[in-house]
Amino acid sequence: MENLKDIVAYICSNYPYKDDLSKTKLTKLVYLADWFSALINEKQLSNIKWLFNHYGPYVEDVIDIAKSDSDFDVIPTQTIFGTSKENISYKGYSGMTDLSPETSKILDIVIDKTKDMYFNDFISFVYSTYPVASKERYSYLNLVELANEYKKLNGGLL
Repeated sequence: MENLKDIVAYICSNYPYKDDLSKTKLTKLVYLADWFSALINEKQLSNIKWLFNHYGPYVEDVIDIAKSDSDFDVIPTQTIFGTSKENISYKGYSGMTDLSPETSKILDIVIDKTKDMYFNDFISFVYSTYPVASKERYSYLNLVELANEYKKLNGGLL
């Protein structure tokens, strides 16, 4: 498994719209990376135990890294509707991660797939993933098990 700090730093460094990296979006980007990795490699990138809570797949792990590490800034701001949100930025050296080329590739796919989505489209995309669509709220999402189940249902096709 990869170091969660490196995964979060990579996303923050490579996501083209830095003002869109709220704690919610960043957490869901890590979820998508774990889901894509489970589908492709039969393992998550991180060691996060994902919970499908009221707002989709969410855990505090991603935000805890950002709040506890001086290489990140947690910036209080507002949405376009005037509600408060926190954006995450990485101020460390972006070339210092120890991610494997395979992990970087998966993260690049997640970024490329989602970068031009408006927030509601992004959330709809996350909610359309098999783990969220197939499980009840407040359950844990075993992404590897669900990826294998998904591939069986789809004849091995991603």
